[in-house]
Amino acid sequence: MAADKTILKALAGETQPVPPIWMMRQAGRYLPEYKATRAEAGDFLSLCYNSDLATEVTLQPIRRYGFDAAILFADILLLPQALGADLWFVTGEGPRLSTITDQSGLDALKPVADIHETLNPIYQTVRNLTGALPRETTLIGFAGAPWTVATYMIAGRGTPDQGPAHALKDQNKAVFEGLLDRITEGTIEYLSAQIDAGAEVVKLFDSWAGSLKGADFDTYATAPAKRIISELKARHPGIPVIAFPREAGDKYIGFHKQTGADCVAIDDSVSAEWAAEHVQKDGCVQGNLASSHMVTGGDALVSETKRIVKAFGNGPHIFNLGHGITPDANPDNVQRMIDAVRGA
Repeated sequence: MAADKTILKALAGETQPVPPIWMMRQAGRYLPEYKATRAEAGDFLSLCYNSDLATEVTLQPIRRYGFDAAILFADILLLPQALGADLWFVTGEGPRLSTITDQSGLDALKPVADIHETLNPIYQTVRNLTGALPRETTLIGFAGAPWTVATYMIAGRGTPDQGPAHALKDQNKAVFEGLLDRITEGTIEYLSAQIDAGAEVVKLFDSWAGSLKGADFDTYATAPAKRIISELKARHPGIPVIAFPREAGDKYIGFHKQTGADCVAIDDSVSAEWAAEHVQKDGCVQGNLASSHMVTGGDALVSETKRIVKAFGNGPHIFNLGHGITPDANPDNVQRMIDAVRGA
């Protein structure tokens, strides 16, 4: 690892005059070059599993914008597929999976030890990137957090309120917790293999953490994150981990200490000023410009960007969006944001 990588400095707790910057979903549908490569691949899953093309789309936003980090191009639902779930994507609607709602469905999953057979192309993409990225660019690997992945495996698709997962949790806790355990174990192995292949940082995306309330948040968001991070750090001493329990609200407070995360990513439902006061005191924070600004642009984009940089300026900070960039974003607005962060 290069000592001069700004992302690694922030993750180590260093306050920098200009925060490093990358963007969730920075390789994706808002870029014309991505659309061309996606067309070449044929479909989304073929793109994920084609190491050469996945390498290419990971590199595209680095070439265009010079972000301080590249994040592996993959999908959080590749792990369920590696565990034996059927996975397909419906154009315009998103992912579909076979559902797990009872013990027989849980029993039919593959052993965690077998996931690498499916996921080896992903590790090859990581290896490709370690040789292809500029030396100053940090490579981030990732996985979905167990609760979020479980919501898709139980419902078979994304849902507005994660209702099917909440229902299984309440009605058949043994199956629900068995599934969460299997995903947790698989996530440890998946991220560990990404690190072995060359990922310098890993991120845990808990996109639906906000629908867990009270003790459920502690049990099904905080505890699995702690288990994953603890095991990764035992196997890979010094590996930094970013945790993103989206829409956690007050539960962001203390999440660093409770999980061992080096950085907590913040969504845009809380203010940067609030997060600086309550969350950043425990370590690096990442965030949190509303992704809508990448669509609307204008003076509001610049002023909001500068406000966030200022709010987090007294501690370690990685500038990012509060959620992933959307397909309708204007690529020019991304450059405006970068220029506002870097003072150009």
